Amino acid sequence: MGGLEIPIVIAVLAAAYVPLGDYMARVYDAPHHDRVESVLYRLCRIDPKAEQTWVGYATSLLGFSAASLIVLYVLQRIQGVLPLNGGLAGVSPLVAFNTAASFVTNTNWQSYVPETTMSNLTQPLGLAVQNFLSAAVGMAVAVALVRGFVRVRSRGEIGNFWVDLTRGTLRILLPLSVLVALIMLTQGVVQSFLTGFVSTGVDGTTVKNALAPVASQESIKVIGTNGGGILGANSAHPFENPTPLTNVVQIISLLLIPVALTRTFGTMVGNRKQGLTLLAVMAVLWGGILAVTLAAESGARGVAAQAAGAMMEGKEVRFGIPGSALFAVSTTGTSTGAVNSAHDSMSSLGGGAVLLNMLLGEIAPGGVGSGLYGLLVLAIIAVFVGGLLVGRTPEFLGKKLGRREITMAALSVLVMPALVLLGTSITVILDSTQGFQGNSGDPGSAGAIHGFTEVLYAYASASNNNGSAFGGLTVTSGWFQISLGLAMLLGRFLPIVFVLALAGSLVKSKRTSADVGTLPTTGPLFGGLLLGTVVLVSALTFFPALALGPIAEALR
Repeated sequence: MGGLEIPIVIAVLAAAYVPLGDYMARVYDAPHHDRVESVLYRLCRIDPKAEQTWVGYATSLLGFSAASLIVLYVLQRIQGVLPLNGGLAGVSPLVAFNTAASFVTNTNWQSYVPETTMSNLTQPLGLAVQNFLSAAVGMAVAVALVRGFVRVRSRGEIGNFWVDLTRGTLRILLPLSVLVALIMLTQGVVQSFLTGFVSTGVDGTTVKNALAPVASQESIKVIGTNGGGILGANSAHPFENPTPLTNVVQIISLLLIPVALTRTFGTMVGNRKQGLTLLAVMAVLWGGILAVTLAAESGARGVAAQAAGAMMEGKEVRFGIPGSALFAVSTTGTSTGAVNSAHDSMSSLGGGAVLLNMLLGEIAPGGVGSGLYGLLVLAIIAVFVGGLLVGRTPEFLGKKLGRREITMAALSVLVMPALVLLGTSITVILDSTQGFQGNSGDPGSAGAIHGFTEVLYAYASASNNNGSAFGGLTVTSGWFQISLGLAMLLGRFLPIVFVLALAGSLVKSKRTSADVGTLPTTGPLFGGLLLGTVVLVSALTFFPALALGPIAEALR
């Protein structure tokens, strides 16, 4: 498709923005439950009319996620005695823990080769199910925070977690996933419960090619910004992503719900300009990172790149530079982690750009739900900064922001940097991890610098619940399995608790009328303030680490 991918993606997103965004607002505000949902509520003994405070909402969410973690761990461990195991034994304890943490947190980090580790029962019954549920959890948290701005309730109810989870899964994620899966099937994406087939190469050697129920998992992998491939090569594999059309469909699917949720936000708060302002900030960040990545990957530094005409190492020739760069920027900006090229093979500047995309907090446009609530938290910080500049109590959408609200917002923002920097700093000084850095070398050498970048990328990916990786780093040791698993869990659930506490505090606040001193939170002025807040928070936090890694590597 050459350079047509970008305008096609933008055009489709623009066409879907209003109908999908308004539809999702109606889903979460609907007063009635359909028949399937009502049956599920009765079976699970859930009262769908009962509202929950932030404590009850968070308790339900954490309890559900803990149960999901245990069930997925056990399923992996016993897969060897279950049907459709294809001769595969149970997954080892550390890999099972890391994988369970990964899929329950919407990270989908994979420290294993899927086709030789996970059975064709574990993949759909365990991993694909969590792709739906973890995505629905993220959307539920975003909607709960929006209700905090919209409602005024003395008891602090922000909704019912079980209702939000069910509606997000059945009314939004499932229909979209079925649609994308059907498109994928028409293009040749595989859907089979056979373990594989044997083919003979041109040199006469025989090779066993893995098969799996790919299309069904591929669709929710991208729609739910999950990212874990059912095959090891992920979206670079022709069974997962066979044509330029499927490549564009996958990129659109990554961005679709996160972008449309800004419209949902504007509709639910009764001021659609609010959603457009957030969308504009997302678009500027996404477009800026994409421009840098395209420029870096289209260059020809080095003998190999000059011979190829660009940085084609690690790229699928079916997609080329534009399709690979667009995918890389979209996947790191949406907490997805799916890849159609090797990020470790990107240029220093290109790899640094997609790393920065995660370190910005994955809000451009972010994961399903997590992108919206992450940017709203930063908007609260921006309003607080603006209030300090003019010397008045900050307000956002008619709600005054006091010490508790700012504290919860600040704690939510600080979780990810703490996990990334602590995890990276500890790992690079441990003797037991030195040999796992594939490009390590003498201190100050290009290999050592790139090895540091690989570790920084790994903890940024885990703590942001992204899941992509620089392939030169081997993460099969006990330290990486446990530390990255904990980074995923803490990076997911600590911010969620702080965001729900923020929602609970906001919903109890009285609404105030805007006056001449109120800071407008729509338009270019506030958009610029929010954009500056995002960039400054990330620049001040991560610039020293980036200077030791990709920046130093690019300047060599």
